[in-house]
Amino acid sequence: MSEREFSGLDRRRFLGVCSAVGLGQTLLPGVLFGMAAEAQSPAAQEGAGVSSSELAKITPEMIDAAAAIAGIRVTAEQKAMMLDGLKRQRDSVEVIRSLKMPNSVAPAFVFDPVPAGMVLKTERQPMRMSAAPKVSHLADNAEALAFASVRELAELVKTRRVSSVALTKMYLARLKKYDPRLHFVITFTEDRALAQAAAADAEIAAGTYRGPLHGIPWGAKDLLAVKGYPTTWGAAGFEKQSFDYDAAVVKRLDDAGAVLVAKLSMGALAMDDEWFGGRTRNPWNMRQGSSGSSAGSASAVSAGCVGFAIGTETLGSIASPSTRCGVTGLRPTFGFVPRTGAMALSWTMDKIGPIARGVEDCALVMSAIYGPDGQDRSVKDAAFNWDAEFAWKTLRVGFLQNEFEVPAKAEGESAEQKRDFADRVYDAKYGVSALDALRKMGVKLIPMKMPKGYHFGDITPVLEAEAAAAFDELTLSGRDRLLTGQTDEDWPNLFRVARFYSAVDYVQAQRARTRAMGAMAKMFDEVDVIVTPWSGAQLTATNLTGHPAVIVPNGLRGEDAPLPEHTGDGDPKNVGGPGTPVSLTFLGALYSDARLAALARAYQEKTGFHLLRPRLDSLG
Repeated sequence: MSEREFSGLDRRRFLGVCSAVGLGQTLLPGVLFGMAAEAQSPAAQEGAGVSSSELAKITPEMIDAAAAIAGIRVTAEQKAMMLDGLKRQRDSVEVIRSLKMPNSVAPAFVFDPVPAGMVLKTERQPMRMSAAPKVSHLADNAEALAFASVRELAELVKTRRVSSVALTKMYLARLKKYDPRLHFVITFTEDRALAQAAAADAEIAAGTYRGPLHGIPWGAKDLLAVKGYPTTWGAAGFEKQSFDYDAAVVKRLDDAGAVLVAKLSMGALAMDDEWFGGRTRNPWNMRQGSSGSSAGSASAVSAGCVGFAIGTETLGSIASPSTRCGVTGLRPTFGFVPRTGAMALSWTMDKIGPIARGVEDCALVMSAIYGPDGQDRSVKDAAFNWDAEFAWKTLRVGFLQNEFEVPAKAEGESAEQKRDFADRVYDAKYGVSALDALRKMGVKLIPMKMPKGYHFGDITPVLEAEAAAAFDELTLSGRDRLLTGQTDEDWPNLFRVARFYSAVDYVQAQRARTRAMGAMAKMFDEVDVIVTPWSGAQLTATNLTGHPAVIVPNGLRGEDAPLPEHTGDGDPKNVGGPGTPVSLTFLGALYSDARLAALARAYQEKTGFHLLRPRLDSLG
């Protein structure tokens, strides 16, 4: 069949057939579409899935086509030898598929980012918060109260100057007021919240104080299971999905006395900021998306609609929306926070962490949610000992020198390349100012470079492969067509493509990942913390190697900033521009999250960018 003939056929149905054929997870090319399609029943052709009896007989021609895509050569004699084995392999695949395993079932293997010889600190020490802040001016100022830090809110609730019920009602009212424009709530948990708040007030009045999160309203990214409420994963087709249990993180925050007010939006199945109810918006420019996939978590915190929120990151889903919305995010070391009861996207990369207005807020939340739960086998028995007075000047601090350099010229002559160049030149001054501020704080910055030759980006197909497995049934059933995004960059297409990433290549990529882990470990033998812009090669590298990051606001672009590529309402390319936030990232060694946060907090207290807030009622 010619490419022209193939282009007129249904590519999605074809890829579904190819994936069902298996061939050791290699790819059947377009020239075999006709043969495979002819063997299907009408139901199978409509995306209802196929059984072994409905699939085309495996032929030497199929092996040739698959081998060409897989990049290997097979002789005629070898093909003849392979036929029986391939049929048995396809039959085994069919048996495994028939098990219809839910997303909550993890693979038998567990990713461990800790290099050989590293000794984890396991002794837990009492948390040391910053000194009690002055909060008398907040109690009677509703707007200031809405944007108060968790540390300030905790002092107000503890001293009973503000009740948890009053705080909860205030945040619920703000969520309802701004949700029509920001689209950050999927489900309100109002009854649960008011009951929790009343219980918190009663306990505190009786002299029982659970700690700094007691009575503080928060929002959950809607991939965390909450009993009695839908858990939609932001995806069309899952709107009524629910579980009869609470996620481990939800249980721990309940135990800390925190008050869950809403389940917040996330990009469908953790992709960007578009969910089945629309696109979550950036409070600094409501014509822009909030980025994602922790879209609602970052947006709601930025808009002063929750005290803090929980997000997740696999490859940028805390860092990117925190940057876009001008808030603080803590992406913990992989294996620090249990993911039990959370949607799985990539078992070897998913991480759960807090998003809040300040670093100490994140540290207080982290103190409540980390540690083994007896279910998530990736979680280590390591300690997160928050000390607001940690001697951060003792830390060796590096910076990624190349990432802070002002580019000399555009990489090409296209309008897009010129626009990217203008953006990078404009934003470079914020990074330079950050380095100057750190030096004025007494930090001796050590120039560093990312390791070369480790091909971090080429390892990331393991993410899509694991995600395709996590949502295997979605693809096989054809229900992927219900998802909002259907471009070549959205999950339905990525899941189908990933099905043809061979098992051998997946293992090889994981071996390459081991080498990358060793290279990153050497970097953190030389320094304790690395300062960098939020994106770049480090984002991929550290998500693959499990290193922690703290993302902090680093100022606002001025009115002279280059305009976005597109300024249309909700346009995915409407990003940046005048009046929007920039950020700075602090990276740390594995399980050094607390001391990493201490340095980030010191920078934040010195600069004060986290105190800026969007002018919500003046923006369209």
